[in-house]
Amino acid sequence: MVARINTIAFQGIEVLPVDVQVHMASGLPAFSVVGLPNKAVSEARERVRAALSALGLALPPKRITVNLSPADALKEGSHFDLPIALGLLTAMDVLPADRIDAFLALGELALDGTLTKVSGVLPAAISANAQGLGLICPASQGGEAVWAGDLEVLAPHSLLDLVNHFKGIQVLSRPQPQMAEADFQTAQFLDLVDVKGQESAKRALEIAAAGGHNVLMSGPPGSGKSLLARRLPGLLPDLTPAEALDVSMIHSLAGTLSGGGLMRTRPFRDPHHSASQAALVGGGIQVRPGEVSLAHLGVLFLDELPEFQRPALEALRQPIESGSAVIARASAHVTYPARFQLVAAMNPCRCGYLDDPGQACSRAPKCAEDYQNRLSGPLLDRIDLHVDVPMVPASDLSLPPPSETSAHVRARVIEARDRQTARFAALESTARTNAEADGQVLEQIAQLDGPAKALLAEAAERMRLSARGYHRILRVSRTIADLDGAPDVLKLHVAEALSYRRRLPGRQLAGV
Repeated sequence: MVARINTIAFQGIEVLPVDVQVHMASGLPAFSVVGLPNKAVSEARERVRAALSALGLALPPKRITVNLSPADALKEGSHFDLPIALGLLTAMDVLPADRIDAFLALGELALDGTLTKVSGVLPAAISANAQGLGLICPASQGGEAVWAGDLEVLAPHSLLDLVNHFKGIQVLSRPQPQMAEADFQTAQFLDLVDVKGQESAKRALEIAAAGGHNVLMSGPPGSGKSLLARRLPGLLPDLTPAEALDVSMIHSLAGTLSGGGLMRTRPFRDPHHSASQAALVGGGIQVRPGEVSLAHLGVLFLDELPEFQRPALEALRQPIESGSAVIARASAHVTYPARFQLVAAMNPCRCGYLDDPGQACSRAPKCAEDYQNRLSGPLLDRIDLHVDVPMVPASDLSLPPPSETSAHVRARVIEARDRQTARFAALESTARTNAEADGQVLEQIAQLDGPAKALLAEAAERMRLSARGYHRILRVSRTIADLDGAPDVLKLHVAEALSYRRRLPGRQLAGV
């Protein structure tokens, strides 16, 4: 007899159905797992053996073979523990095979038989629902799995609870849907009223929030660049139900979904500048989503941008354009969503005081040129808004806080985004924000009047804008018009968009 249990393997964000086959035959006692298991899967033998011993069961003295089909796909992760244990219990006639067939199982077993959390429960639940199956997962993640639909979800605390459920001794009730705890304090604690001065930078931040545009802030140390960037999430609208599901799936795969529930706030990721290329875009020995994917539909903040490794920064160019991170390895070729909003900050030079007459840089302009040349032209060309953040005078710091809060700005941002949503729905476009508009859709939504068209044509020639730079000016202009509630893009909107298309001090005003 061969016992079969349904489970899954992951290829990026895609789910691959896996059939766990358990066979017991006469012969010398042995316990082998085949089907390209990695080290974590091979070690499941000892965890399963100990968990069954905790139930008072011992493996029969037979030759036990566990096959993970399809056998030519690499199997990674500790979530195979539970399906292997269930297959053994079914082969030993402890559990009824006809009831186990209706479920997809995943979970890691502790040595005492309790179930501990694993990665990928939400995408596994979505896959099970699509196959018409129920799901068995650890109790701590049941509130995550029920968001997948009306499928039957069993979330036991231990293997014993699951056995008792199938034997009718106890009943496992359906878990309640849970929302993940917010891991970033947004508008409740981080408000724009904390930022004194920097009105032009606040305006750029509002435009970026309204249209989903990328921002680069340049200024001396202590001018408030990080302070501003960390208040951007408080200006963004909440995730829609569909967006929350997309974002939560990625964080579930990465094992960073806190509280075993669905995410409700947009992610904010701020990796240290020592982060490697694999940490930023994904990859590694066991391919995992990187920071660009963990920031999907949220904000990726890169402080001290020139200090990042050059290959890591250049690897950002493709995800910024396409909205996805494609990782090609000899053993895997996977794609993760990566539609993020880049917010970067940097000093004008290494010492940071390039334009400060009181603390003049002793190596200017060579210091600034060397420091800024760490950023390539193609990368800078993908950033919509270049903002100077000057030092705030000490006299301004003692002034009363500004009257406009993040809630006021957020209301305008939501109104602008609602206009964009209605516009894209009428055009049957999949774009969410102006920053995602491209091709004919961009031409339809950003139609310029005569003066605006003449201004943009003259600016494109004088600033030597690339085609990418030209289109990014159109997107930013459309966002500014949406904030003003204007149906058409006017000359003043284009003029403001052009003011943010500056290069850093010492660099040409051109799209490379």
